Amino acid sequence: MTPNDLERALARAAPHPDPEAAAAAARRAAEHAGASGAADVAYAVEPSPLGDLLVAMTPRGLVGIYYEDAGEREELLARLAGRVSPRLVEAPARVDPVRRELDEYFAGTRTKFEVPLDWSLTEGFTRRVLKATARIPYGAASTYREMATRAGSERGARAAGNALGANPIPIVVPCHRVLRAGGDIGGYGGGVARKRFLLELEGADAR
Repeated sequence: MTPNDLERALARAAPHPDPEAAAAAARRAAEHAGASGAADVAYAVEPSPLGDLLVAMTPRGLVGIYYEDAGEREELLARLAGRVSPRLVEAPARVDPVRRELDEYFAGTRTKFEVPLDWSLTEGFTRRVLKATARIPYGAASTYREMATRAGSERGARAAGNALGANPIPIVVPCHRVLRAGGDIGGYGGGVARKRFLLELEGADAR
């Protein structure tokens, strides 16, 4: 028997890999990487009344919530990898704390989020606006001008609107609670219909 004949015989005798077992092993490895901290960013998809949410956590806290519309997941993950870290893995167990809080919020049993936040996707004026927004109570509403004033720029209402439109942690950082002067609903990164849903869920008065 030649060496080539031996290699072919061994290949025929070797067990064929089970695709399902391989996929399960890959999932277990990903979960272990996320739980052990080997990954810098852990993410999971959370179903909600507003559609699937892509939720991302770092060791510091919740870094992103994204409305996941069809065909956008890979783009969102690429954005996270580029702006936070390429060490990114799907690890639902590591994201469970915020997933539970979101479930309770949408069920109407939670009025305040307690998960720690990672503000690394924001900076400067935008971060100040979003931190001010995070302090708006459940069921209440404010205005773009008020958020600008709290962030140190009384005349920066338009810039505050841009900052809120770039909010990487919607729902938990409740930019939906910021309205135009006079109470008009204004815009929203996830769409006005979602903003209206969230305001109505909280019992806020929005025109």
